[in-house]
Amino acid sequence: MSLGLLGKKLGMTRLFDEETQSMIPVTVVEVGGNTIIQRKTVESDGYNAVQVGYDDKKEGRTSQPALGHFKKHGSGAKYLVQEFRFGADEEVPEEHPGVELFSAGQWVDVIGTTKGRGFQGAVRRYGFGGLKQTHGSMMHRRTGAIGAGSTPGRVWKGQQMPGHMGTDRRTTQNLKVVAVRPEDNVILISGALPGHKNGYLTIRPAKKKPAPTA
Repeated sequence: MSLGLLGKKLGMTRLFDEETQSMIPVTVVEVGGNTIIQRKTVESDGYNAVQVGYDDKKEGRTSQPALGHFKKHGSGAKYLVQEFRFGADEEVPEEHPGVELFSAGQWVDVIGTTKGRGFQGAVRRYGFGGLKQTHGSMMHRRTGAIGAGSTPGRVWKGQQMPGHMGTDRRTTQNLKVVAVRPEDNVILISGALPGHKNGYLTIRPAKKKPAPTA
């Protein structure tokens, strides 16, 4: 199964497992309104895929090329559009099953954009230990030396330095679906997910964990 879900991160809460007598931290993701905008096939496009849209958008806030694409395929404007590819032997669905695409106990990967942290130093950005805190030192949270004075006599590419932190696309793998609530159009996933509240997420079947056989 290659199809995934688009959703919005609502926040975190916790559930209580009566069998193990333990508390499970979960993230609540709203996934209602996933619709298939376009179906792509090998004959027409060279590969099998579907374009899934999520979260209705006003036409006045949509660019003309994007609005033309939506109207061409009989869909309203959407804030988020994601393409999911299918293998040559997989059947491309006609409609999106919505929240019932995943079941409790299934493993998923979640893709999102991390929170923006602005410009940060090396201590905050990479966890540097810093230098002396006493004896007149003025290098408390600085990086220290960044290159050799002789060989190679330059700074290596990829050197960890102060700079912009956050707003990176990140994938958190092997998270378990704790509960699915179709009546509320939400899915509860164990652990923390990348991004801020109301940030968009892509949920797909885990690539490193087997899918349920049932």
